[in-house]
Amino acid sequence: MSTDIEWEKWGRQDPYFGVITWDMFRNSKLDERSIAAFFDSGQMHVDYVLRSCRHYFDPTFSPRRVLDFGCGVGRLLIPFAAVSQQVVGVDVSPSMLAEAQRNCESRQIGNVVLTGSDDQLSQVEGVFDLVHSAIVLQHIPVTRGRVIFQRLMELVAPGGVAALHLTFGKMYHAQTLGQPPVAEPSQASAAGPLSRLFRKSGSPSAEDPKSVGDPVMLMNAYNLSEIAFMMQTSGIAQFHSEFTDHGGELGVFLYFQRPVGAA
Repeated sequence: MSTDIEWEKWGRQDPYFGVITWDMFRNSKLDERSIAAFFDSGQMHVDYVLRSCRHYFDPTFSPRRVLDFGCGVGRLLIPFAAVSQQVVGVDVSPSMLAEAQRNCESRQIGNVVLTGSDDQLSQVEGVFDLVHSAIVLQHIPVTRGRVIFQRLMELVAPGGVAALHLTFGKMYHAQTLGQPPVAEPSQASAAGPLSRLFRKSGSPSAEDPKSVGDPVMLMNAYNLSEIAFMMQTSGIAQFHSEFTDHGGELGVFLYFQRPVGAA
């Protein structure tokens, strides 16, 4: 399964619900009130991220250039654009990017640049005062996500800050500390790959009849020891973390600053 193809399906089929899985954001239910609520949630998130950056690093932190990886329809691009000189939004879905462009144009926002994504972020130019990603890496297979995480770290300017979210465990695996229990070989073979899939709506089964018709998204848990190793070997001296819980998908927001003078 290609998560990129599935994300493009969300972009074509139900882009707002694909970002926030509340029923009010279904295409069939979108209206002025729900659209306003959608973007209000983005404003609250950006305010929260900036408060955290100012608390952890610099009370005067005000990023001139921001990167939002997995920007979707622009929920966070728009409030980031209000507090910076330029925002670069990156997404693998052309349909999501097209909707983000429409949302920016309708608000006469001219300091947003939108670009497609690959694992090396090869279309992204320069470095950034703030590199941000929220509820995105969890949908990317870990082997690819680690490559992207490394690249996102490299795009932080010296003295700049990263605010990156990923998931590490699942509440319904509480007896095994958030990790899937080790299955017997015969059980693993019988379960097959579908046992590891989740619909974006939060169903623990890709065959849940309540969500038939929705694209499928992988829900991946990252090894925090591996992520910490990557940060330390990249010259990050310290980081701050805040736990998240999205419907039992346990995660962490990692905040860290690239030292001044770092390459």
